[in-house]
Amino acid sequence: MRHARTHRTAGRRGPAALAALAALVLPALAPGAAAAADGVPAYRTAPGGTPVKGAASTADAPRLDRGQHTDTIRRGETKHYAVVLDGTSNAYFSAVAAPRPGTKVEDYTDRLTVRIEDSGGTTCGPDGTARFHSGGTAYPVADYAARLIGPDVPSCRHAGPYYLVVGREGPQTSGPEPWPVEIGYLTEPALKGRPPSPPAAGSGSSATPAPPTDAATRQVSGGTGFNDAATVGKGVWKDHLTPGETRFYRVPVDWGQRLDLSAELPDSTAPATEFVPSALGLAVYNPARGAVGEAGFVPYQGKPAAAGAFTAPVAYGNRSAPDRAVAGMRFAGWYYVAVTLSSRTAVAFPQGAALTLRADVRGTPQAGPGYVSPAGDLGRTPGDDAMGRPAQEAGGPLKLVAYAGIGAGVVLLAGLGLWTVLARRAAAARPGPAVRPAPALPTDQQTTQASPRRSAPPRDG
Repeated sequence: MRHARTHRTAGRRGPAALAALAALVLPALAPGAAAAADGVPAYRTAPGGTPVKGAASTADAPRLDRGQHTDTIRRGETKHYAVVLDGTSNAYFSAVAAPRPGTKVEDYTDRLTVRIEDSGGTTCGPDGTARFHSGGTAYPVADYAARLIGPDVPSCRHAGPYYLVVGREGPQTSGPEPWPVEIGYLTEPALKGRPPSPPAAGSGSSATPAPPTDAATRQVSGGTGFNDAATVGKGVWKDHLTPGETRFYRVPVDWGQRLDLSAELPDSTAPATEFVPSALGLAVYNPARGAVGEAGFVPYQGKPAAAGAFTAPVAYGNRSAPDRAVAGMRFAGWYYVAVTLSSRTAVAFPQGAALTLRADVRGTPQAGPGYVSPAGDLGRTPGDDAMGRPAQEAGGPLKLVAYAGIGAGVVLLAGLGLWTVLARRAAAARPGPAVRPAPALPTDQQTTQASPRRSAPPRDG
C-alpha cells in the first residue's frame, strides 16, 4: 500500500422533458446546491451568504459585515472589499475558490490570493494562497488572511478602515471561466491577560502514530464544502467518491488535541489502470478556513493507496510559529478535512471508489485561553454528537423548500404533478419497471448508516 503521511498536515436517463423540468423547478429552490456535470456536485455555499461584487479599486470597494459572502473572480482579476475593524479583536478573512467540477486548472500556478491592507496600503498579518495539487482536477481550495492584535505585532493595530484584497492568478492554458468565491469574515476577541507562550520546541511528538483500526465501521456521506461538511469523530468511516469529486468532513478538536487522519483507496477491479501521479488528496483546514499546511496528494496505479495527516496539538501560542502547518492549529473548534479523488482515476474506478477515512483525535483536552467575550466559532469547543451527519442537520432539502415560501411551493407541486404524468407515460412506453428499487441498507450491526449527504441546510463553519 502506498501511504503518504504529512505533518503539514448508474441508472438510465429519463426523457428530456423530465430533465428540463427538474432543472427549471428544483435548482430555483436551493441555489447553493447546484449540480455539476458528470454527476459531481458543485460547492454548496452558505444559505445566508450575502452576494457582493468586489471592486477593482479601494475607492469603490463594497463593505463587508461579519459572515459569509459570495462573488466570482476571473483570471488576472483583483477585487477589493472594505471592512471597519476595532483596535482589540483579531479578524480573519477566508476565501474559498470553488471552480465548477470539470473546469480546467493548472497545478500550483492557478491560485487565489488573499491579504488585508490598512488605508495606507500596509499589508497586515499573514496573507494566504490557495492553489491546486491534483494534476488538473478542479476542486474547492481555501486559505485566509488575518489582522492580528498583540504585543509582538508592529502594525495594523489601530481601529479604522481596512481592505480585503482577493486576487486570482493563472496561466493562459487554464480555463477562462470565472470562479465562484465564498468570502468569510470572523473575529476573535481579545484575551483577558497576556497571550500564552508558544509551545516549547519538540513538545509535540513528531512520530506519526498508526491510524484507528476499529473493526466496526460507520457509513458517512461527506459534504460538498465547509457549509455541509459531515461530522465525524474517532473511528473508521466509509464513503464513496466519484472521480473528480471532493468531499468534506468536520471533526471537533479541543485545546491540546491533535488530528491523526488517513484517507484510503482500495485496489482497482478494472481490467486495466494507468499511473495517476496525484490521485488522492487530503487537506486540513482550521475553524477560520485557513489551510493547515499544504494538501497532500499520493499516486495511484491499481494498488491500495493512502493520504494522511498528523497535525500539531491545538495551542493559542501556535500562531507565532514560522511553520504554517503549526500556526494553523491555533483555535479549538471544528476542523475540516477535504478528500479529493482526481478525475484521472476514472479508468481505475469507472463506478466510483470506496473511500475509507480513519480519524483520531489525540491528546487530553486542556483549558483554553481566557477571552474577554464569547469566542463564537473561533476557540469554542463543539460537542461531538450527530456523528456522520451534515452540519446543522435540521430539515434538509424539504426545509429549504419550506423556506422558499408558498409561491415556490405551488410551483413545485405543479411541476412535480407534470413530472409524474410524464414519468408514467415514459414508463408505459418501455418494458421493465418505471422506477428502479432503492438499494437495501446494510444489515451488519457493526455498520450504521449516516444521514443523506445533502439533506441539511449548511451552517457557517
